[in-house]
Amino acid sequence: MAGQVAVDDAVRQYVRDVSLREDEILRDLGAETAGMSAMAAMVTMPEEGQLLALLTRLVDARLVLELGTFTGYGALCMARALAPGGRLITCDVSERWTRIARRYWARAGLQDRIELRLEEAAKVLDALLTDPGPDSFDLVFVDADKTGYPDYFERALTLVRPGGLIVLDNTLFFGRVVDPAAQDPDTLAIRELNAALRGDDRVELSLIPMADGITLARKL
Repeated sequence: MAGQVAVDDAVRQYVRDVSLREDEILRDLGAETAGMSAMAAMVTMPEEGQLLALLTRLVDARLVLELGTFTGYGALCMARALAPGGRLITCDVSERWTRIARRYWARAGLQDRIELRLEEAAKVLDALLTDPGPDSFDLVFVDADKTGYPDYFERALTLVRPGGLIVLDNTLFFGRVVDPAAQDPDTLAIRELNAALRGDDRVELSLIPMADGITLARKL
């Protein structure tokens, strides 16, 4: 039985050559973000953005929540894929990074589809649990501070409708999840969540070894 293919630069480029449909706006946003060398680890891979768009369409999403906006690449991909009349709510604590996001959303003509909240994810979740309330969202994408992941997942599970999808980024966390010496709070939080999800009968589950690990959890 074949094992996992090692994805080196050549294989990654092949994947992009035969499947990536990134337009000029996304390329420009990706390039500007990648140019911030200190933040390079936070750049959304273009094939991951394309996957997010596909997942948004597959669940026929009309209401999407994103925790962790950064420069807005993922939000742009998902907002484009929303069903007619759909809306995406995204949150971040950085005005600096989201100022870049707003510029590209405007260039793509998506201002009316995206609502940015400059608040901590926990506060945004608290507000959304009241309005619009439980079972309201079709898809929730979690890409915020890693120590918050276990709590964010629980509240996202309440917010998403039955049959809706929770997407969790960075669930392999640079491979640190398998390193016993890695005992930092971020790695411990990701390990805790991964272990809990394995036996969680409230969701269907798949951890995809793509990018930095992408977990899909479909609410039953």
